[in-house]
Amino acid sequence: MFRKFFKSLKKAARPLFLLLVLLSSIACFPLAASASSSKVHARAAIMIDQKTGQVLYSKNATKRYPVASCIKILTLLVIEDDIAHHRLSWNQKIKISKATAKMSTNWRFSNVELLAGHSYTVKALVESMMLVSADGSTEALALASAGSTKAFNKKMQRMAHKAGVTDAKIYNMIGLSNGELGKHGLSGVKSSAENLVSAKDMAKIAAYLLNHYPSVTKITSTKTKSFKISSSQEYSMTNINSMLPSNGVEATNGTIDGLKTGSTDKAGYCFVGSGTFSGRRVITVVLHVPGNYSNQFTQTQNMINIVLNRSQPVKLSGVSQLSTAVRSALVAHGKKKHTGVKVKSTTVWVPTSLANKHKWSASLKLSSKLVTITHRKLRAPIKKGERIGTITIHLKGMPDFKLPAYATRTVKKTSHWW
Repeated sequence: MFRKFFKSLKKAARPLFLLLVLLSSIACFPLAASASSSKVHARAAIMIDQKTGQVLYSKNATKRYPVASCIKILTLLVIEDDIAHHRLSWNQKIKISKATAKMSTNWRFSNVELLAGHSYTVKALVESMMLVSADGSTEALALASAGSTKAFNKKMQRMAHKAGVTDAKIYNMIGLSNGELGKHGLSGVKSSAENLVSAKDMAKIAAYLLNHYPSVTKITSTKTKSFKISSSQEYSMTNINSMLPSNGVEATNGTIDGLKTGSTDKAGYCFVGSGTFSGRRVITVVLHVPGNYSNQFTQTQNMINIVLNRSQPVKLSGVSQLSTAVRSALVAHGKKKHTGVKVKSTTVWVPTSLANKHKWSASLKLSSKLVTITHRKLRAPIKKGERIGTITIHLKGMPDFKLPAYATRTVKKTSHWW
């Protein structure tokens, strides 16, 4: 009954819907299922270690899907880059156009009201974009940054490339369909077109944002914030991320402090989260989660539980912890017949059963640019510290993890081949 009731409210008014489901979760209405499931009920999902990028869980994570307002994470990345390079500043004021003011009062979208002719700081607009997914604020930021949706899209694509994303379909900064942007939509593009990004690429974008601008969690972890619409009018914003501490679907066994929810009819419920578990900061993504609003958070917790129940982070200090086959590489046409192999010290999530064991299963693939025709040996000369290939750690029940492999010594080329 509640599910049908809230579904009808969503169709009537998206902002009211989000507020009601947030309040219902805080009030402990029985909307969310138990987070003890061994499966993640989402069309696509992924969990990665933020620093290393290691994939800890993956489900259909490379196929592109609509991501709704989760794209605002990429929008924020562009704004942070603008601020870092002094193209914008946090205290800079942005004057609101009539078109953007109209967007901000559209009852079908998530918003805080913006008044035409009034000015708001970049900081206030970013806060409203990330806390309550304000679409008008997002439009104002993008236009101030680039002047048009098309120009801002190019900036988004450049930042996505820096994060390692190459095939996302980006149509706008908000996450709505192209037609819903009105005069700011793209010409020559179907009105129904929405941003398409894979769960893996959303995780890459979120990790890049947090690795380069970690202070964003000061905004995304804020529970409530006042937005000053005018000198006589304020709006109290309540963060719609229900996994924050003391919220309705608070994370267990760790802490969530960001990042962004999203929902359209095509995208369903989507959530990109960030937080600390087992002493490591992780990124979680679930796309197109069925059921009610709270279920996107429940499924995120399911995924976290699966990872924590089967694995734990362990310090990898060198190749001595790996299979003997990856500890050296043969060299052809060199004054030495082999070189040692090393990896940089890092943290690896491994199955709990392997946490206290050495010689984890691993394989070495030499760089195609450095090998002989048979691919069995490196070709001299080789320089100490030069990257010579990739070591793949094979983790039972988990995705493989790849690390760059480096030579431990210089091997000069001989003057002859015999």
